[in-house]
Formats: sequence, structure tokens, C-alpha cells
Amino acid sequence: MNTKYVFVSGGVASSLGKGIISASLAKLLQARGLRVTIQKFDPYINIDPGTLNPYEHGECYVTEDGAETDLDLGHYERFLGVHTSKANNVTTGKIYNTVISKEREGAYLGKTVQIVPHITDEIKRRMLLLGKSGKYDIVITEIGGTVGDMESQPFVEAVRQLQWELPEEDCLTIHLTLVPYLSAAKELKTKPTQHSVQQLQRWGVQPDIIVCRTEHELTPELRRKMALFCNVKPGHVIQSMDAPSIYQVPLNMARENLDKLVLEHFQIDNAPEPDLTRWMSFLDKLNNPKSTVDIALVGKYVELQDAYKSILESFVHAGAANECKVNVHSIHSEYLDKDNVEEKLSSMDGILVAPGFGERGLEGKIVAIRYARENNLPFFGICLGMQMCVVEFARNVLGLKDAASTEVNPQTTTPVIDLMEDQKSTTIKGGTMRLGAYECVLDENSLAYKIYGSRTISERHRHRYEFNNDYLSAIEAAGMKATGKNPETSLVEIVEIPTHPFFIGVQFHPELKSTPEHPQPIFVSFVKAALEHRDNRLK
Repeated sequence: MNTKYVFVSGGVASSLGKGIISASLAKLLQARGLRVTIQKFDPYINIDPGTLNPYEHGECYVTEDGAETDLDLGHYERFLGVHTSKANNVTTGKIYNTVISKEREGAYLGKTVQIVPHITDEIKRRMLLLGKSGKYDIVITEIGGTVGDMESQPFVEAVRQLQWELPEEDCLTIHLTLVPYLSAAKELKTKPTQHSVQQLQRWGVQPDIIVCRTEHELTPELRRKMALFCNVKPGHVIQSMDAPSIYQVPLNMARENLDKLVLEHFQIDNAPEPDLTRWMSFLDKLNNPKSTVDIALVGKYVELQDAYKSILESFVHAGAANECKVNVHSIHSEYLDKDNVEEKLSSMDGILVAPGFGERGLEGKIVAIRYARENNLPFFGICLGMQMCVVEFARNVLGLKDAASTEVNPQTTTPVIDLMEDQKSTTIKGGTMRLGAYECVLDENSLAYKIYGSRTISERHRHRYEFNNDYLSAIEAAGMKATGKNPETSLVEIVEIPTHPFFIGVQFHPELKSTPEHPQPIFVSFVKAALEHRDNRLK
């Protein structure tokens, strides 16, 4: 069977959920026994989101092989349980960078380099790259942005050319649009969808399936109307209703027969019915919690939920594993101090101090960590959160008042967190951090070993600064233990306070590997510890 290609575009408005629709379709096809992957093509000129402010683009998702990518790749991995890679996220910046480099090398033999064919040829090459690997039956490509955007046009043109070049049964396009409800008129309006599809058609692409985001049911009459005026087959206009959880969307798409329509188009008639047993078990626990727990997420980007997307989703997975609902309370670290910490955190059952960069909000994180440490409140620090718990311990337990990270105080006399040696000669910021999966060896007498049940683990990283081992003996003598280290460099990956009910800081990003069917072990244990704290508090 030839590799099949699905292209997903969006219209009318951004943030309609192309990534969730793509991941849901992929989940249904995977559940039928097909080998599926998803890739994201983003129209911005940045090479990757690694240097983007989280307020600009949400979190930067890191793959096993160290690619800094769009957060939608997190959805892909969470739904499929399959690792993505550098090849799964392509930006306009990467495309132009490749083409310009080839031009400088003389690869175009003196030809004038143009958007068509040189840019579109490079887009097409990358669109087909994963399919040519032989690993996948179906490759789903999400086109970022909205049809009509100037920057999206080369990607749509590449899809147009592929529709012409590939056999009809090997290429399918899905267009996701918004069908708004006007409360004054008390009716759904289809005109925005018609105009969006007309724009797509003007650029030469005819969608095969239209998925409509809507707050209200689409009547058969509305579906027929859109099918007629958008030139798609009857039955190929389907709805995507707002759902209480993104993990409900695959089931909604199954009811709309999205996977069946795709299989019919691809002439795949031997795929079994989807096996969603484990997915349904997760949803059952998610929808029927037996208890609740309150967790404070202390960070500097809390105004934008997407900035901590993987952390929030990890709490969903860990909550279901513990059959409880996790209420995450966002606490802005910039506005947290010793005068209001009791008011903001005393009702919490656990505190997670989030990752980040820069000086803003650091002192608030340190205040939160001290509160958790001194009040036996379950604590979990990730990346910068781990580094700040080392700073807090050095200041308030060892009495090293000048203890700091050289990231924010290069002149500190007590650099308990310092720039990694191999980073000191780096001047380029993009793609140069310690990125991707690295091994960590655990102390068998540690909380981390109890959590993982394994001596060696592998987790993903994204950092330049590290625990300064010059201070390791003093910190351990005072009661904070380094219980996880990189086997090659002795870099401290995990710190704990054994006398505390639950206190763990990790240099890596465990949230990046959590999925509904395989929740991340530290998150599961942290939520369990928070539940125990809640029960003791209520008693």
C-alpha cells in the first residue's frame, strides 16, 4: 500500500483546534491498526519556537531527538503515544534557510530562485519525507495559520501541487472552519465557512471533508447547504462540537464517521474497527473522579494557559490515574512574597514551581518553595523550579545569603547554579541548549527510585544552567540529597529532601512524556502525595 497523505487546513479564525482534530483522526486510524504520524508546518519565519517568548507562542515542546517545536506536537504524542522528531515540525524559516543555503552552494546552477518552484519544491519534499521512510501508512500534515493569510500561501500552493501529482486515492484534504452562532438572530451562520472554502478554491485546493467547529448542533439542512455551496459530497460536512475535554474529541469524530470517510477515500477496506478500550478506561476515570485535590502552579507565564500546556495535561493524566480531579490554581510568582504567601498557598495540597527563564518572578518562586519546605507541603520543581529550590535551600538552610544562579546574578559569590561548561563558548541562542533525551541514574534509596521503579531512566531536557557540584557536599550534609545524576557527566538531575513528606526537584521536563494511557510517574506520585496531605489536613 502506498503511503497516504492527509492535509489539514483552517479557516475563518485561528485556534479552532486543527491540532486536536489531526490528533483525533490519527488516534482513530491508529486504533484500527494503521501506522500513523502527524507533522506540523508553521508559517512563521523563526527557524523554530525555541527563542520565542511563551506569551507569543505558548510552550516550546521538545522531542526525544532535541527539536524545539510547536506545542501541537505535544498533542500528537499524547494522543498517539508515539515519539515525534525534528522532521515533524517545519517552519517557513527552515524552508527558506535550506533554499538560501543551497543557493549559496550553487545548487540551482545559476537559476533565479523563486517561491515557485524552489520554495514550494522544498515544502513538498518535507511534506513527503516521513512517508518515504516506509515507517507509516498515513501521514497527517497540519498547515498552521488560517487560509487567506499571506504567509500560508506557499504551503497551500504546495498542497495544490501534491493534489495534482499524487494519485487521487493517496491524497485527502480536510478544512476546519468556524460556524458561528448569532444569539440575536438565534441561528448558526454558514457564510464564513463558504467564504473560507472559496478562498481555498481560489488558491486551487478543493477540500474533501469540511469539519465545522460549532457550539450548537448542525442540522441536516445546514450540512446539505454547506456541502452544496462548498462543492463537497453530501455527508462530508461534519461537526466538531465543543467538548468538556480534548480527550473526548476522538470519540466525537468517530460518531461523525471522520475515520470512515478517510478510509473510504483511501480505498482501505480491510481496517478493523478501532480498539479504544484503554482510551475509554482513561475517559471513564477522568469523567468520574472520586475526590478532588488543589495544586498551586507557581510560574511567571500563568496568564497564558498554553505556556504550561504539557504540565496542565500531565495533571489531567495523573488525576485520572488517582481517580481524582486536580484543580490547578495558577499563582503568578511575580506577585508572590513573604507577606501574602500564607494567604495564597495555605489552602493548597501541593505546590509545583514551573520552568522558565530570566529574573522576573524568581523571588516569588523562592518564597513558594520555602513555604512548601517549612510547612511539609508536597513540592515538585521542574527545571528552573529545581534550580530555585537549590538556591532557596542554600540561602535559608546553609545560610549562604548570596546564593543564586549566574543566569540572573553573574557576580554572585555563591553560584550554586551555574552555566554548563559546554555552554560558555556559545553565542547563538537558537537550538543550542542541552536539548532532548538524556539518561539519569537513580539512587536506590530515593523517592525517585520508588517512583520510577528503575535504576536508569531517560527524560527530556531544555536548559543551559546546572547544579554547581562545587556545593554538592555542603548541600547534602545539610539535608538535601542529589538522588539522580547523568552517568556520563555527573550532572545533578534530581534533588530531594528525604525528611520531607514529598519534596523533589528535577532538572528535566517530565511533563513532555506524559500521555493519557501512560501518565508520567512523578506527576502520579505528586498528586497521590497531595491527596494524602489533603486527607490529613481535613482530619
